[in-house]
Amino acid sequence: MKFAISCKLTYQIAADSTLIFNIAVCNNRVQEILHEDLQIQGAADWDQHTSRELENRYLRVNAASGPLQIRYDATVELNAITQPPQAIAEVPLAQLPLEVLPYLYPSRYCESDRLLRFAQTEFGELVPDYSRVTAICNWIYENVAYLSGSTNTQTSAFDTATERTGVCRDFAHLGIAFCRALNIPARFVTGYAYDLTPPDFHAYFEAYLGNAWYLFDATRLVPRTGLIRIGTGRDAADVSFATLFGPVTMETMELQVDCLTPGQRPQPTDGAIAFVEPSRGPM
Repeated sequence: MKFAISCKLTYQIAADSTLIFNIAVCNNRVQEILHEDLQIQGAADWDQHTSRELENRYLRVNAASGPLQIRYDATVELNAITQPPQAIAEVPLAQLPLEVLPYLYPSRYCESDRLLRFAQTEFGELVPDYSRVTAICNWIYENVAYLSGSTNTQTSAFDTATERTGVCRDFAHLGIAFCRALNIPARFVTGYAYDLTPPDFHAYFEAYLGNAWYLFDATRLVPRTGLIRIGTGRDAADVSFATLFGPVTMETMELQVDCLTPGQRPQPTDGAIAFVEPSRGPM
């Protein structure tokens, strides 16, 4: 399935500043970039870096005072790997690949250590497989109200569990924290989302099960088959779409995602959707 993505960001720069963006989609085994274009207007110089392990693509812009506009367009082909979830088990700690161990630890926004007792009480007796992570998503969806503007950049998973309100990043952080409290590696993902209203950057998470990473989205706002990955990290601190250093004011943000495949559009599915990293080879 092919998608056209457009992102336009405008800022007013009061004095020399540095802006770091994570808005370009990544290229992996299930997501191929067919075409992309980056345009930067304003008094600025810039460079880019792609992380080797996760293929996160960072754009650094050094801007002088005045208006700044960033425009990113891409055409992406997405081939989701969907599997029946019934046979996907959790991986025992002793058998986890060493490279996934960092996603077991508490992080800035995902204090799994503070939620350990709660997670064990709610989910500890459930079957240790894909269905347990599904139960975590169900709990979040049923017990946390999705409310725009209810949280800020300081809100953590513990806050969300306590206050029971949040937005997509808060839902993802809480899902990650619960998983890690149950010894399930989990990580934060940002992306563009087809049919998200209003258009915005979206956050969801992955859990490591059955020797692969599987997508979960407790918000249920969009079909998982319409999620186009931008970045992956321990939590939102690793993959914020924009980090601003200096007197910078955002003026506008315009996002659009269109499906280009005739007669098709992403649909909700109960299947397990996997992302296989290049080093892992085919499933």
